[in-house]
Amino acid sequence: MFYLLFPEASLRVMTTAAVVFSCLLTFAALGCLKDKLPKDGGREFAVNGAKSVGKPRGAGLLLIFAFVITALLFLPGSMELLIYLILAVVEMLSGYFDDASDKPWGRLVKGLLDFGVALVCAITWLANNPSTFRIAISGAEVAIPRPVYACLIIVLIWASINVVNCSDGVDGLCASLSAVTLFSVFLIQLQRGQDSTYSRLNLILIVVILAYLWFNSSPSILLMGDAGSRAIGFLIALAFLKLGYPLLFIPLTIIMILDGGLGLVKITLIKVTHRNPLKNLRTPIHDHFRKNKGWSDTQVVARFTIIQALIGLAVVYAFF
Repeated sequence: MFYLLFPEASLRVMTTAAVVFSCLLTFAALGCLKDKLPKDGGREFAVNGAKSVGKPRGAGLLLIFAFVITALLFLPGSMELLIYLILAVVEMLSGYFDDASDKPWGRLVKGLLDFGVALVCAITWLANNPSTFRIAISGAEVAIPRPVYACLIIVLIWASINVVNCSDGVDGLCASLSAVTLFSVFLIQLQRGQDSTYSRLNLILIVVILAYLWFNSSPSILLMGDAGSRAIGFLIALAFLKLGYPLLFIPLTIIMILDGGLGLVKITLIKVTHRNPLKNLRTPIHDHFRKNKGWSDTQVVARFTIIQALIGLAVVYAFF
């Protein structure tokens, strides 16, 4: 919208304004409205789950709306971008209403919602972008049939939503890892000359997440809930698609993949083989280190984030 009001404004000025606005809006929304959010009831089987009882939950509702409002105001509008923002809001609302419900939604319902969001995203992507991607480092471009590419987009989005969601079990962990991942993508975008709408979209999301982290760092005073983690998972997948190197999702989110993904693998193995070869491994992995290794919440967040940051630096350096 502001691009229409101030057509002569430079990209740098508009981006700076977007960063300041998103930061202030998120701080104001979380600070003033946190008491209006539903209260967390704790999780019976989670390590230190009782510590969450009574804290405002569902802050993702506020931070994602702050992100979307900023994007609509400060980024050049397009139907493609609008659809992606709507899909992020759908993921956010599904998580929020699930958290607020007296009876949590089942995996099937959430899985179908995720599939619908991923399918619409894949259709939108293929209507506006080629069905190609690049191999990291070498830069070789690979073209694949559009139906196959659509399936890969759906898998990427589903995986991203679920691993990010599973990492939201320790104060500050999901936000810290997500910010590191998005900042790594942002640096590669700048190095590749992709100073575009979607690099600035990532920057806005990083700022919003950092503003939320002010309230969520241990000991937290509010929680993003599924409303935040599910939407952020979708937006992280979108970031890798727009980067053009979707396979970088693996190294740049490896800690979240291991943290949440091993739990999904464990559940699948139990259901398929009726055995539990990972019975000595508590999942999510952050609970294993807290319960079995005696790490504090702060140690889990700091150490996981340091590892992911070092991996991110290595990947970024390889591009530079």
